[in-house]
Amino acid sequence: MDNILYLSQFDLMSSLSEADLIEMDRMTSITTMPKNRQIQTPDTFTERFYFVKRGMVRLYTLNPEGKQFTLDILKEGNVFGEMNGISLGTRAVYIETMEECDICLMDKPRFEQFLIEHPRFMMRLMNVLGERMKRMSELTQSLALGNLHEKVIHTLFRLAEQMGWIEESEYCRIQLTLTHQEIAWMVGATRESVTVAMKELSRAGRIRTGFKSVALHRNELATLRNITAQL
Repeated sequence: MDNILYLSQFDLMSSLSEADLIEMDRMTSITTMPKNRQIQTPDTFTERFYFVKRGMVRLYTLNPEGKQFTLDILKEGNVFGEMNGISLGTRAVYIETMEECDICLMDKPRFEQFLIEHPRFMMRLMNVLGERMKRMSELTQSLALGNLHEKVIHTLFRLAEQMGWIEESEYCRIQLTLTHQEIAWMVGATRESVTVAMKELSRAGRIRTGFKSVALHRNELATLRNITAQL
């Protein structure tokens, strides 16, 4: 499948005509990157916009002791970077592939002109920024909770909403392979403490775990969706 067909699948591109997609294709270069490859560090940041064409990337920070904290996970169709004063919150973070990825890099001068000529596309880009900021706000609120069990539940809910889920009996399995270490990076805890919390949540029936998979009980998911809708 060529670049144009891939681009046309991105929700962000839905406001563009076929001619616009062809122009977008001309200003895009694609690189295939292996799993666990760094795309950016705070020291290597440059003003660019990227699209995740295939795969998933993880955004994270490091504290002074070198402990990782995951800020977000972006799947196919998401954008990251900063250009011409538009920031998607990725300037001072590490960005790493979670699996083999195809990453589209936009040519800076041509993309800036494209934004000027396509205000509807600019508005959709602003919506993406708004959603990203909303997720960061929800993350901050969940981390303010003192109970590790609730931090884990809120993190799993956020991932379910972001990545989607598959209903399996009374549970909703998140469509993302997850290790206890990766969950620990998201809640700011140790892998060992997260493993204990996950076992206790599983015994209580609030979640169900499998090999690199986690499912939320549908009642948990429904309750958290109702709470979020009221905010």
